Amino acid sequence: MDAATLTKLLSPEGWALLGALPPYDEQQALVLSAGLRAKGVDPDLAAAALTQSRLRAAARGKLGAFADGMLFTQAGLEQASRLVVAGLHARRYQDAGIRRVADLTSGIGVDALAFAAAELEVLATDVDELTAAIATVNLRHFPEAEVRHGDGLALDLEGERVEGVYADPARRTRGGKRVFDPKAYAPPLDAVWALRERVPAVGIKVGPGIPHDGLPADAETEWVSVDGDVVEAGLWFGPLAPEGAGRSALVLTTWTGPDGTERTTTRRIAHRPGEHDVVPDVGGVGQYLYEPDGAVIRAGLVAHAARGLGGRLLDRTIAYVTTDAPAPLDATGLADGLARGYRVLDTMPFGLKRLRSYLRERGVGRLTIKKRGTAVTPEQLRRQLALTGDATATIVLTRVGGSQQVLVVEPLGAPSTGTPQSGAQEGPR
Repeated sequence: MDAATLTKLLSPEGWALLGALPPYDEQQALVLSAGLRAKGVDPDLAAAALTQSRLRAAARGKLGAFADGMLFTQAGLEQASRLVVAGLHARRYQDAGIRRVADLTSGIGVDALAFAAAELEVLATDVDELTAAIATVNLRHFPEAEVRHGDGLALDLEGERVEGVYADPARRTRGGKRVFDPKAYAPPLDAVWALRERVPAVGIKVGPGIPHDGLPADAETEWVSVDGDVVEAGLWFGPLAPEGAGRSALVLTTWTGPDGTERTTTRRIAHRPGEHDVVPDVGGVGQYLYEPDGAVIRAGLVAHAARGLGGRLLDRTIAYVTTDAPAPLDATGLADGLARGYRVLDTMPFGLKRLRSYLRERGVGRLTIKKRGTAVTPEQLRRQLALTGDATATIVLTRVGGSQQVLVVEPLGAPSTGTPQSGAQEGPR
């Protein structure tokens, strides 16, 4: 989308067209486009409206109903925070007593929207003029939010009365290639966190793959997952990290309560400087297996998860925890709010012929394959097994005591009442 197309979309005719489109259906998009052109709709406007309809549909997973009144670019949507996470960003500033926030890299404006919804004054900037214009549209209902086209690093923070800074540096090139070196972010990561010398309250969203080496010692680095998907890491400085520096994992899980209302459960664990390192036990396979959430793994807190579950690791370098008794499940089906549980039904050394015979004898045709610590490719293994039965099964390929093993498991489900129960109990999610 270019400026001319955006102008057409924002015209009374364009906005009315966008609001009148039916829910996006990819299979009907060409037919709908042809119908709009047949009615005399400007072809560029029709194409732009259909693109926005498609992006709005894609955005609902991140933004819910808010997406239906917003405009997007593909790149802006991909980098935008999920609304539930953006709300937690805003809460950090609220809890720190911050009243005015500068969002230095606003993108399409999702985090700025969350700040404004939390009744914070927001000064949002973006170096791309079109993106800044789209953010202006998306923040139109919030008079406490101002959007400017420009370099956020050039802001006079003191003159603008900024009390807190937030940034989400771009981690892709203009061509869409992912950037892994923090110095190559736009703006560079070290240039952003240097702002804490001027404004102590600095928050920076980064990719969850950021290496631990080189992280600022005075930051709380928090990895965040939503429904098992690790979506980001955040660097929080000064009053935005009230519990101090260190590494933390935040696990957000949505579930449906008995009344049909969708709810979100939050679980956080952390390791702070000065705390003793957790050294987990390592041992053989117990009756239960637990897979810590990805945020826990990224944060390097698997040993902490093992301690909370009352278990041990199968291998010191592999993120599987095993126990001899079930850990309690919460309403989401997670053990201790941060690990997916399985009952171990059988174990055997890994071998293709042995595994094929075992599964065929039990009529297994649909197989879920999980793996850690092995070079086996699930897709290739599934083809080699050539299963044809009607039964289903789940196997875990991993290393135990230095040897490759197969664990036959069944998932532990969430309790049907929405109250914590024994991990051995099954119930609908």
